[in-house]
Amino acid sequence: MKDKKVLIVGMGNSGKAAAEAMVELGADVSVQDSKTEDKIDPQLMTFLKENKVNCYLAETPKDMSQFDMLIVSPGVPLELGFIKEAREAGAEIIGELEVAYRLGRGKYVAITGTNGKTTTTSLVGEIYKAAAKDTHVVGNIGVAVISKALSVDDDSCLVTECSSFQLESIKEFAPEVSAILNLTPDHLDRHKTMENYGAAKAQIFANQDSSRYCVINYDDKECFKLAKDCKAKVVPFSRLEELEFGAFVKNGKLVIKEEDGSIIEICGADELKIPGAHNLENALAACAIAYFGGIDKDVIAKVLRTFAGVEHRIELCGEINGVRYVNDSKGTNPDAAIKAIEAMKENIILIAGGYDKNSSFDEFVDAFDGKLKALLLLGKTATKIKDAAEKVGFTNSIILKDMDACVKEAHRIAQPGDVVLLSPACASWDMYTSFEERGRHFKNCVEALRK
Repeated sequence: MKDKKVLIVGMGNSGKAAAEAMVELGADVSVQDSKTEDKIDPQLMTFLKENKVNCYLAETPKDMSQFDMLIVSPGVPLELGFIKEAREAGAEIIGELEVAYRLGRGKYVAITGTNGKTTTTSLVGEIYKAAAKDTHVVGNIGVAVISKALSVDDDSCLVTECSSFQLESIKEFAPEVSAILNLTPDHLDRHKTMENYGAAKAQIFANQDSSRYCVINYDDKECFKLAKDCKAKVVPFSRLEELEFGAFVKNGKLVIKEEDGSIIEICGADELKIPGAHNLENALAACAIAYFGGIDKDVIAKVLRTFAGVEHRIELCGEINGVRYVNDSKGTNPDAAIKAIEAMKENIILIAGGYDKNSSFDEFVDAFDGKLKALLLLGKTATKIKDAAEKVGFTNSIILKDMDACVKEAHRIAQPGDVVLLSPACASWDMYTSFEERGRHFKNCVEALRK
């Protein structure tokens, strides 16, 4: 990379880590972001100025032919005019994940899917750590891959959560084990069609060969169809059927069936601490990933019995006067929110709404299925969800101005035994910078009820 002219597009976690790495490697670094300088992290600005990095803030470079490479952050569409201009001028357009893979060390376990990525990635990370592997949990989970890849050893394991945006720009990335957990409509504002979205997800195994493994959901037929072009050894997992090969449930136990027909029992489904059918699927995927990644079955079982889930995903964050408050801010699309509703028994007061990713909410409101007492809505999609709910006869919904108002109203109408569930079915970007910020705000609002 020394003296290569590199433009880093987008100054979020990924872009910041890429900038630091490129400076360290001696590249001629420029950065671009749509925000003005006063909106950029002051520490980052200090670093950029001290290292004489060219900054194009709230503007784009006039001459894109000057750059050898653009490292584009996941949230930035690759079709933007100045990026196209650079491509046409001969610049290589890649993402931070690809750069980390090329320049760093370590072995990769890569996990994607519409829902369950963070839970499964965290679970797999815990399993690998319990097996005494030098393990780093990175990627879309919030830790830039390149921030670890340049400092690890060849035998280190990078358990990597991959979004469709990250996978769009890979060229050589080839994990030891890949996984696609499911495929339901999401990010159609960016990908336009489900075919495009599926193709982006399938990039995760594009460079794997027959010596590697791809774990994939057998029950999700559209997802499983993606495996037809996979050169890696395909390992299916199923919550619903017994398989000839792969991970599934048999007599209430999570098991792995080898190609020779032998069955390896891992643990009982009722021993899992994470609730819901979707988490049983996540656990099966994690079993397959870890087992075919070379981890001992007893290590896998021990972690499955103790893993309690991740923050912002069906997270019990308080009980007040017999009412439970559950933070599922990571439910950023309708299918994820449906799974959260299914994991609750009944008497749900649901807080939903947010940024519009061109999702349909018809299946989401169908999932209410008599379990919802009230629907409290906020954000840009509030009216869209309210209309969808009224079409199926659910009329007890109200649009409120913000999270504080929603939590106060939920507290006012809740009775002992009810569950107040934040599961927005939408991204957070209309009101928050991230789903984490939204989830923390919900928890703060709940905590304020105690005062």
